[in-house]
Amino acid sequence: MFPPYCLLLLFALFGYSHFQSCVLVIMPREAPFTAVSRKMLDAWIETDPACPVEPEKIYGSILSMLSIKMRLTVFRIEGDDPQNWKMTPIRHSGFTTSLFDVNKVFEDQRIGNFRDQAYMAEAVIPRLKQVIENQQPSIELVKTKLFGINLGYDRILIPQKSAGRAQWVISSSYARFLLDTPKNYGKFDVGDEAVVQLLLEGCTAKEIAAQLGLSHRTIEHRLEKLKERFGARNTVHLVVMLLGNHVGHDTGTTVN
Repeated sequence: MFPPYCLLLLFALFGYSHFQSCVLVIMPREAPFTAVSRKMLDAWIETDPACPVEPEKIYGSILSMLSIKMRLTVFRIEGDDPQNWKMTPIRHSGFTTSLFDVNKVFEDQRIGNFRDQAYMAEAVIPRLKQVIENQQPSIELVKTKLFGINLGYDRILIPQKSAGRAQWVISSSYARFLLDTPKNYGKFDVGDEAVVQLLLEGCTAKEIAAQLGLSHRTIEHRLEKLKERFGARNTVHLVVMLLGNHVGHDTGTTVN
């Protein structure tokens, strides 16, 4: 719906007859992960443990809401050994990276066949066991590593309501960051530390020069040296690598 002042502006510009004939196309806004989670939780609440349902009953209405950075997977709980539990992607994400093929890594397979067992043991299996035992959903921010690469995402886990043990768990996630493992580049000198800090705050080279009382050429030279040091292709790549270096000091699975 347009604000009233927009409608008045259209009327003033085109007149009433043209205004009536205008066809206005409003692109739908990307559904936030919280909206997707809430809709699935609402569907889950309506289910009855005495009459267990299939996971499609929970996620069926949200498939069209999933954005390019969201993934939806169903874990089938077969037996007591998590290595035998099967993960089936319902909707792959469109998240792309040159580090590895995300959708290939998270293809249809048993947990025991997943290529990074450390990731499964740290970030997936413990939480699956918890929601299966409690039969209560879990919403969390996960910060972990996949193939040694820093990974962060929002995740909701929704277990089947059942009089016995849950037979499935829905996992939906929203990617936040995927950063290559930082290397040890040593310490910055005082000048570079100031440049890096202002760069991470979003300042341009000219703004950094003005704040530090240096010439634009001097700052550009320092940035070029930093790019060479980090192997960055451009300034944006440098910022990402600097952030990765910062995130690398605080990894592990974090639950909010």
